Amino acid sequence: MNGKRCFWFGLAALAALLCTLSPAALAQVQSPPPNPRLPAPAPLAGVRYDYRWEIYGGPAYSHFDAGPNLLQGANLGGFDAQAAYFFTKRWAAAANVRGYYGTSGVVANSDGIKGPFVSEHMFLGGPEYRGPSNQHVSMMFHALFGGAYGNFQHAIGDIPPGNLGLYSNQLTFGSAIGGSIDLNRSPRLVFRISPDATLVNFGGSIREQFALSVGIVYRMKHDVQLRP
Repeated sequence: MNGKRCFWFGLAALAALLCTLSPAALAQVQSPPPNPRLPAPAPLAGVRYDYRWEIYGGPAYSHFDAGPNLLQGANLGGFDAQAAYFFTKRWAAAANVRGYYGTSGVVANSDGIKGPFVSEHMFLGGPEYRGPSNQHVSMMFHALFGGAYGNFQHAIGDIPPGNLGLYSNQLTFGSAIGGSIDLNRSPRLVFRISPDATLVNFGGSIREQFALSVGIVYRMKHDVQLRP
């Protein structure tokens, strides 16, 4: 009898204890605590500089002198495109094509011509060097050399370009000395700002111009064999 009484007494005590617990408390006792969520990986954590190829393209601007003695320069808009092959993590060979288009001032003339259309195309190649870099930003420096073709007579018909203070159409030496600031947006995609001093030999003398482009770089597949 004593054993039965102890059994029923214990069962009654357990029932009373369960009645005192709220449903929320029961759920807390029965459910295991949730696992803490791991932090999401940083979007730039995978940025590396061991790829072979990168390509770049974007809109461009150039302040351009379309004649040897013009007081008013031409502000031209256009494009800048480039492909680079990296031999090491620092050194690459780049091939660059750029074009600039717009109108230019001219000297006073009896033909009534003002602001004729002019253009310049450059075809360049040369070395690139990667400077200070981290997962957020990278600095590039380049010295590109090749040819530049200027079209100054497209809109003036048979009028001699010298009468307007313009150069004649010609293909000559051209170069771009400068670099870029690359702002990493992901391991593959980069926003680039690229200023340059461009040198051309129109008219038989070296003329310095200013150029700027902004655009997107796409980096190709990583190559673990790439030397530092």
